[in-house]
Amino acid sequence: MLIPVLLFALGLVLLIKGGDWFVDAASSIAHRFHMPELLIGATVVSIGTTLPEVMVSAQGALLGSGSIAFGNAIGSVICNTALIAAITLVVHPADVSRKTLILPSAAFFIAAAFYCANAYLFRAFSRASGIVLLIMFVVYMVVTVMQMKKNPEPAAEESHEQPETSLARDIVTLVLGAVVIAVGARLLVDNTQIIATALGVPESVIALTLVALGTSLPELVTAITSLLKGCGALSLGNIIGANLFNLVLVSGIAITISPFDLSSASATSLTVDIPLMLGVMLVMTIPALVREKLHRWQGVVLLCAYALYCVFLFTAA
Repeated sequence: MLIPVLLFALGLVLLIKGGDWFVDAASSIAHRFHMPELLIGATVVSIGTTLPEVMVSAQGALLGSGSIAFGNAIGSVICNTALIAAITLVVHPADVSRKTLILPSAAFFIAAAFYCANAYLFRAFSRASGIVLLIMFVVYMVVTVMQMKKNPEPAAEESHEQPETSLARDIVTLVLGAVVIAVGARLLVDNTQIIATALGVPESVIALTLVALGTSLPELVTAITSLLKGCGALSLGNIIGANLFNLVLVSGIAITISPFDLSSASATSLTVDIPLMLGVMLVMTIPALVREKLHRWQGVVLLCAYALYCVFLFTAA
């Protein structure tokens, strides 16, 4: 049992380090070709911080562990919102811009509505559903890029110094980061199955908690960094974007690779997990969109909800 736990921890470390290398290299390459900072943040960095979830869910799907892929995406949204964003809100509530939150928030709830239709009406996620989710991802990225080009922010147009590293080194680091992430994801998935079996806990519970928290560490690091720099609102925007990517990119890839039916083992997902995912997102986004302000009470409510959720999962298991 000790070896699987150590390998699980190693997988988490590789996911974090690989994601760090990938984002740094991708950002350096983007700067080299004079891409605006805002565009880099909305595309390269956002996708980079979601890569751990993509790799874990894709490998879980390839290995036939649909519960890991399904649970990881939903669990990551819950963890991002009710734990990571909640910490940000408790420590440093801030004013936000309704204009910058409307697009990612609307896109998330549209994707969530499609997700719920498959879960509750069809009780299955077909390959066509996965392709639709991936199309949503592409459309969102295109609309985001067009919106940025139409309404560029002053900070996005500032010139950058030439990166100190060479292009060849950046490309090698990019590829190495992706490989390290893939290895970490494989260790995480394989040892999650072993640990879950040894503890008698369903894979879906491990995926919704430990795996979701582990793959959400890049977002946690981003949130802490934003707090230290006094940019709480920036952290919120990154988390909403990551949540959207979890539904349309992470789930989309996993479902396209390995479509699955929602068996009786997924009853908790339908009655607790998905409703909680929608509930915590509403608690976080509605006050921000209506009053353009984040409140400390939101963070407290979300943290309490996450604590109760974890207790419920492990006691119900």
